Amino acid sequence: MKITIHNSQQYTWGGSCKGWHLVNNKMLSVILETMPPGTKEVRHRHSTCQQFFYILKGEATFVIEDEELKIKKDEGVHIKPNMMHQIMNHTDKEIEFIVVSQPHSHGDRIINNNENANT
Repeated sequence: MKITIHNSQQYTWGGSCKGWHLVNNKMLSVILETMPPGTKEVRHRHSTCQQFFYILKGEATFVIEDEELKIKKDEGVHIKPNMMHQIMNHTDKEIEFIVVSQPHSHGDRIINNNENANT
């Protein structure tokens, strides 16, 4: 089956960020996500899931453990299980990226107690 954002489950997170589940099963998740300017995800980790983020458009700021990285279009970052991480859009343009999680990350998210869960 051909997969597009038009035949994939869409959801909203963080108030104005969007995601489309391109592959959604227990062993693998592939999601296309967009983040408007000034948005961020809550700092968190996954106990069993590893993730790979690949930027398609714009520039994302990641904080992984205590390191801040700027990841631009056509660049990616691998996040191993139990690594605290956060993605932010500090630019004035929307960012678009693919996030691959293995196994599926939903239900495996542990939020840093110092963060507001609504961000």
